[in-house]
Order: sequence, then structure tokens, then C-alpha cells
Amino acid sequence: MLRFPCALALLLCAAPSLALTPPEGADSSEYPSERGTLRVTSIVEGLERPWALAFLPDGRALVSEKPGRLRLVSDAGELSAPLEGLPEVWAQRQGGLLDIAVPPDFEHDPWIYFTYAEAGDDGRAGTALARARLEGERLNGVEVLFRQADKLSTGNHFGSRIVFADDGTLFVALGENNQRPTAQRLDLHQGKVVRLNRDGSVPTDNPFVGDDDALDEIWSYGHRNPQGAALHPDSRALWVNEHGPRGGDEINLPQPGANYGWPLATHGIDYSGQSIAEAQGAEVEGTEPPDYVWEISPGVSGMAFATDERLGEWQGDLFIGALATEELIRLELDGDRVSHEERLLAGRGERIRDVRQGPDGALYLLTDHDDGKLLKLELLD
Repeated sequence: MLRFPCALALLLCAAPSLALTPPEGADSSEYPSERGTLRVTSIVEGLERPWALAFLPDGRALVSEKPGRLRLVSDAGELSAPLEGLPEVWAQRQGGLLDIAVPPDFEHDPWIYFTYAEAGDDGRAGTALARARLEGERLNGVEVLFRQADKLSTGNHFGSRIVFADDGTLFVALGENNQRPTAQRLDLHQGKVVRLNRDGSVPTDNPFVGDDDALDEIWSYGHRNPQGAALHPDSRALWVNEHGPRGGDEINLPQPGANYGWPLATHGIDYSGQSIAEAQGAEVEGTEPPDYVWEISPGVSGMAFATDERLGEWQGDLFIGALATEELIRLELDGDRVSHEERLLAGRGERIRDVRQGPDGALYLLTDHDDGKLLKLELLD
């Protein structure tokens, strides 16, 4: 059974009694599952296209809304006004305010990190990473740490997720801006996982440092549009999920310098029903096959390993949101191999954008709608 070391998990272990309390009269429903009855309770409603959730050490939570707003949720389930101090966000189509992340050693690194779509000079945009100090209900001292170069998106495939590694670096998963060939180009950031120091500088042991034909920030390449990422609680390896085109959503475990194939290798086809022009097959020599693949795309987004023993028989499982099929996906693992899949919450009609484990051991979900919700998910028996 998986165990998450407390030295590496301040937010999960330092305050086990903290929880987001549902407001009086909150909607609550129960559903069957293979592991028992699960209860879904609405904590917050009325969010506009919420994208990411992150817990602070004091039990409050931060929620990003795609139009460019960041909110605080109190431990009593009260929603703040939008925080002041965010940089300008390019909120068009799939662009907007994206991931939000709190470092696991927040007491030593008291910054809030976030990604967002940033406008370029030609009507296009790209993903940027920034950090700021949270002071009251305002972000101060905003520092832009990284900008996707070049800015190529007309509104699609920004990614992105932030993951803090144990060595003090961080990973940022980046979409290919719907410009397929860029995922194979090492002189561009599109379709890459990048690894940075927390001040935005480049770690000297990144795989392409010293290669004049590649960008130093790149960790892995050949990704399409990754929207879920997390560290495996035992191996501490990075796991990433990404959208395929029409079919071929994937889970990958990005290794330094490795090529994950897009668009040369894919299990999917174009939305038009035609083959991907650049594709050479489902598996192509010189590229890494996916560790897990969905031939029919659920529209994966968000990722959380269930590590808390209070989750009972869910402990050790991996949870991923599904936008297209409007479900929560539960994956049982045997080491780095997915051994079983269960679909949960079908029939609610809610696109699940993000999945996080809270400091109280419960799972929390964000639903991607104009009237989006923050939901609490508990296994009852």
C-alpha cells in the first residue's frame, strides 16, 4: 500500500484535521462503486470555468478560473472576491488562467506558482509560468519565471500543469499550441515538459544543456496537450496525462531527453476522421510508447494519487478527471503498470477538470462549467 512521506508532504501531513466544510444545506449525493459507497458534496458553486485547485497549509484552498480570476476558499467553504495582482491573462478559447500550485515546503518557499496564457505581439499566445506572494487577498511581487517561445497558439493546447520535484526543481507540462510539428522541434517549447529551478533558471543537469540545437529548459518532448501531472508517491517519478486527438489519450512517465512521439506516433486520428498527416503508426522507432492509452478519448485532465489511509480501499489508486465523458477515472496500479480501471460519477453530466487530495484525506474535484463547482468526494465504506 502506498505511503506518502510527511517530510515531503507538508500540505497533506502537517494538519490532518483541516477540511473544507460544506455550507449549510449543501447538495450531497451518494453513488455505488466497486470499493463501496461514495459521497459527493458540493463545497462551492458559481465558479466560472474553474481550472485548478491548490491547498494552503492553513486549510484554505486556491481556485483558478479560466477567465483570469484567482479565488480563496475558506475552511468554512466561503468564496472570496477575485484576488488582486494577477498579470494580464489571455482568456480566449482554451487560454486563460490555468494551473495553480503551492510548494510542499511552503514555510521555506512562501510563493504561489501559476501558469496562464500570455499574449504575444501578433494576436497569438503562449503559456507562461509566474509566482507571487499571497498577502491577504492580493498577489504581490509577481515574477514571470518562464515564457513559452515562440508564442504560436491561436487559442488551443496550452497545457499545463506544475509539479514540484523532490530536488527543489519544478516541472511544467506544455501543450503544442495545436501546431503539431512543433512537438518534435527542440528549438521550441511547444509540446514539451520543461524542468526549471524555482527561480526560473535552468538546472545544469537538464538533458539538453550544452546542446546548441536544443533549448536548455526541455526535459522531454513529443507531447500533445498535457493537462494532468503528479509525482508517484513511492517512486517519486513524474506522471503526466495528455489529450490525444480523436482517440489516443495517454499516460506517460517522462524521462530526461525522451521523445513521446506526437505527432509521429499516436493511437488517435484527426477530428475530421482522417489520419494525422505526420503519423507513422501507433508506435514508432525512437519514440516512447505510452504507459497507458485510451483508444477512445475520455478527455483527461487533472491527476491525483490517493495516498491517505483515510481513503480506505482507494489508498494507492490514481484518479484522473474526464472532460469528454464527464466522469472520474479510478486506476488501480501494480508498480508503474495500470492493472484495473473504474469509471465513477457517470450520469452527473459534469466535466471534471481537476482532481486533488485535500489535507483531510478526501478527494476534491473541480467541474468545468460556466456554473462550475468544487466538490468533495469521500468513500464511506
